[in-house]
Amino acid sequence: MTTTPARPVPGLLPGLSVAHGRPHRDGAVLDLFTSWARRAPHAPALVDGELALNYAELDRVADQVAGQLAEHVRPGDLVGLCLDHSAALVAATLAVARIGAVHLPLGPRPGERRLRAVAEQLRPACLIGDPALLPPVHWDGRHRRLAAPGAHGIVAAFADPAATRGAAVKAPKGAQYTVLTSGSTGLPKAVAVGQTALGALLTWYRELTGLGPGDRHSLLIGVAFDPHLMELWAALSSGAALVVAPDAVRWDPVALTDWWRTAGITVGVLPTPLAEPVLDRPWPGGLPLRHLTIGGDRLRRTPAPDVTATVHNAYGPAEATVVTTVHSMAPGAGHATGAPPIGRPIPGAIVLVTDENGRPLPRGEAGELRIGGQGLAIGYLDAGLTAERFVSAPDEVDGTDRVYRTGDRVLMRADGVLEFLGRLDDQVKVSGVRIEPAEVEAALERDPRVRRAAVVARPAPAGGGAQLLAFVQPAAGSGPVDGAPLLDAVRPWLPEQAVPSVLRLVDAFPLDANGKIDRAALLKAEEAAAQQDGQGGQGGEDEATPTERTVLRLCRELLGRTGLTLADNLLDAGGTSITAARLLAALEEECGVRLRAPLLLRQPDLRAVARLIDERRPAVG
Repeated sequence: MTTTPARPVPGLLPGLSVAHGRPHRDGAVLDLFTSWARRAPHAPALVDGELALNYAELDRVADQVAGQLAEHVRPGDLVGLCLDHSAALVAATLAVARIGAVHLPLGPRPGERRLRAVAEQLRPACLIGDPALLPPVHWDGRHRRLAAPGAHGIVAAFADPAATRGAAVKAPKGAQYTVLTSGSTGLPKAVAVGQTALGALLTWYRELTGLGPGDRHSLLIGVAFDPHLMELWAALSSGAALVVAPDAVRWDPVALTDWWRTAGITVGVLPTPLAEPVLDRPWPGGLPLRHLTIGGDRLRRTPAPDVTATVHNAYGPAEATVVTTVHSMAPGAGHATGAPPIGRPIPGAIVLVTDENGRPLPRGEAGELRIGGQGLAIGYLDAGLTAERFVSAPDEVDGTDRVYRTGDRVLMRADGVLEFLGRLDDQVKVSGVRIEPAEVEAALERDPRVRRAAVVARPAPAGGGAQLLAFVQPAAGSGPVDGAPLLDAVRPWLPEQAVPSVLRLVDAFPLDANGKIDRAALLKAEEAAAQQDGQGGQGGEDEATPTERTVLRLCRELLGRTGLTLADNLLDAGGTSITAARLLAALEEECGVRLRAPLLLRQPDLRAVARLIDERRPAVG
């Protein structure tokens, strides 16, 4: 524990774990974009592959889309965007704001049943996306083909009022957007964020990075993940160009840094699971990147001395508008080893570390992080959930009348810097996305073949964050049950990151002294089974080539499955895009062969991966 400094630290309440960011400034987000369209109409605004639009052109496209929506969409209505990174996504986001409606980003493949549940629960007035993905209440309504560049086959579908159960849900007054977060009820929670909160965030971000005309900012973060809104609006409210990242770079660190160079990216944001492999590699020379903001999960390392960009380790829940605290690391040496802190509050934010009763703790004591101030969301679209998580501020704290309970365990040092220690509850981060195990359990238990499910998390092998394991008790009379079909059935209900990597069938669950499922015992049994698999799964390896043994060893380490064989397929064995990215880097380091992700994922088994490496290995002599 560090000692109390001799002089007071600005923004700190003496003796207590309470800190205020400096006074905030904000601006009307859409007005800033419109202002740039008038001041610099010919400046580059959007680059999507071969498509390039200046500010005047993008402004006209947004107007056209707004005109298509305005007949059926009113201010305060929810408009769900089932779109990937594209010019269509950007135009639709601007158009929704222009109408005064509320943007609900869902991503290009939210899952059929998940999307249907959202449509039934929130009843958005409009969904924009591939008509093949739309739920029944939007199939039967009116459709309009979206008038935006690159929007091939994309429609704006308006819900049929006769088919919906009640009127469309209206967002609270002043809301700019609504995002979904994982919910323990089995359905996602919708949190509404206000215009002033987003404006304050963007002002801070522009000041932090110096973002402005002449800069090129990446659009890379997953569309259903709220930091993508900071990317999009930061560029377009500053006069910079927004550059859409191609699919191949989103989980391949070498392809990503190559793209930074060729696309001239000067300011960017990365999710932690992709940022760490980038920071693990030698930093490429000559990159134009000046600022790199990282967030979504705990960052486990500081940048090396060769990193030429300033790296910002950002922390913040969706309920507090993307970023609440930040720790900036300038280029060069001098950074401590290990996990960097999550830093100090940004302008307008108030942070406090509390005991279980919500009272601020002395600095140096660990407790729950609560957040107040300008960046707080308006609340959930469910009043009961809002009352549970957004609570009154303690008397000792000025400047905010309510705070959000994050459920995160932190410690405030004497200098006001926050150290992240972990979660207080069962919520976990998988590939940068917050997941409630209870939501995954509820999705599994929808299947009639499942009597009960328990989902637990463990550290993923090879430093890959968290890994979800599902334990399923089959329903009586369901007949033979296989794990793979159960996982296939649950995918439409969940985002990709929430699908368990491993599924085990159990006859019964071990119980603790309180009669609850003993998750520690489940993990212990899983580890014992994995060790037994490893002892019995060596068949055929004596005849394996050196490359086959290398591939098998790396995959076992990454997936945590010692029983993996050369006949197994990487994806079927629980591999994800993040696993593939780590495998690509490890294979290049050990074998000297650089593979592209699509080629790797097309191989039917691990033996074929090894054969591909041998074919591409440089000839000796």
